[in-house]
Amino acid sequence: MSQTKSYLKDRRILVLIVIVAALALLDLHYGIHFGIEFVGGTEIPLTLQHGVNTTEMSSLISVLQQRLATFGLRQVTIEGIGNSEVYVIVPSTTSSDINSTISIIEKQGRFDGIVNGQAALNGSSILHGSIGSPAPVITNGTASWQVTFYVTQTAAEHFAHVVFGQGNKPLYMFLDRPSNAIVIMNSSQLGNLSSGLTPSEALSLMQAALSFGNQTIPLLSVSNSNASITNAESFLNASGSKYSSVIVSASINSSLLDYLTSRNYTVHLESRANMTPSFVRLSANQTVINSWPVVGLLSAPTLNPSITNGNVTESYEISGVAPASTPKSQLLQYAENQTKTIASILSGGALPVAVIPGTPTSIPPTLGADFLNVSEIALILAVIAISIFITIRYRKMFLIFPILITTFMELFIIVSIIGLIGTIDLAAVAGMIAVVGTGVDAQIIITDEVLARSGEGTSAKKMLGNAFYIVWADAGLLIAAMLPLFFATSLVDIIGFSESTIIGALLGVLITRPAYGAILSRHYA
Repeated sequence: MSQTKSYLKDRRILVLIVIVAALALLDLHYGIHFGIEFVGGTEIPLTLQHGVNTTEMSSLISVLQQRLATFGLRQVTIEGIGNSEVYVIVPSTTSSDINSTISIIEKQGRFDGIVNGQAALNGSSILHGSIGSPAPVITNGTASWQVTFYVTQTAAEHFAHVVFGQGNKPLYMFLDRPSNAIVIMNSSQLGNLSSGLTPSEALSLMQAALSFGNQTIPLLSVSNSNASITNAESFLNASGSKYSSVIVSASINSSLLDYLTSRNYTVHLESRANMTPSFVRLSANQTVINSWPVVGLLSAPTLNPSITNGNVTESYEISGVAPASTPKSQLLQYAENQTKTIASILSGGALPVAVIPGTPTSIPPTLGADFLNVSEIALILAVIAISIFITIRYRKMFLIFPILITTFMELFIIVSIIGLIGTIDLAAVAGMIAVVGTGVDAQIIITDEVLARSGEGTSAKKMLGNAFYIVWADAGLLIAAMLPLFFATSLVDIIGFSESTIIGALLGVLITRPAYGAILSRHYA
């Protein structure tokens, strides 16, 4: 008992025990996240809008991997089939997660910042590594969110030129702004806006938001009167083949819908909520559109006069608030989802071609279950083999327990950390197996050094110092070898291997190896 108390007084041993205990509590509270191989997943088939070449397919897969990884799906398998299909497999089967994933996938991710009908920013301007997402804020029953980012020097100079003299004008920030499209609204919506605007004032602000040179989106306000419908049809006739799709209110007149179909337009029926923009009254004389879902308008911050005098600025933000109709219990969740979605799309970049998601299919975890069973058997055999090797090599039964217990604790810490902050997939398990091997090797180095010098009167500190010189060198080389894989975003499938190897190496030299060395030095010194 006194020997046990002596061990527990050592800071190195106590740190290991505290960390294991803390992670065990976190595991019980949050649970460990396993990958597709172990818990199953969902396969989402995607059809490309048109066929692509090999380079475009590679770019598409890379963007989707980065976009979904940023969204929080750490293990995503994406396979290109031919030149017009892609299969996305994600480690989740819940309907909410799948719907969120599909929403992220189908957005092409084309970002445009427009001021007074001119392009001020676009997706290629953004420094993707600079994208930040501060925590949403709830104030007076409203949840506000924002995504911040920086742009390149060239883009900042272009922005300064475009916004010169445009103080207090809105900067319309669009994500996947429709192209070659017309928007047709039911005029009754204009009379029911809660912003206090007259229908003509609202229509004027909406048309201003859609202005963009020769890419301006026409906005038609149509009532159920024959004259109004005739005017709309006349405009469409005059437009010829300039526009290929029409975005219309679901409540639009059926005869106009029939006309649009007969002219081979792609018709998108949208709900009243999506068709209705959100207006913000900034002062008695100024009201602007803050967001408009149907055209991808995320935010429209007004330009501070201080940045419209030619000065160059490189930082921006996209912000918004949860709709007033959002239940209070869901405000924070809504704001967090908006933040994650927009940050993910901006980080991933634009897709080279639009994709059309198909029907998701669940994938059972049969392979993972078999793999876990084999892994458990392999682990038991490994424990037996290590125990036999240690007994034969050192002929000291005492050494079996500290080597095995520190090895298992190290493995538990790695599993907990990766399982809590990410996903344990096959690559991560492979890394853990590699770390266990190097961990036992390091412990044997420490054991050899301590036992060889224990009878020479050498101090414990010096004995461990000699051993840790080798251990630290091995860990440093291992980490250096894994870092290129860790930062290789194009090799997302094997990042788990480098992640678990690096974490294991760091934990070993900082926590478990010192604890093991402390046990040996107290027993043999």
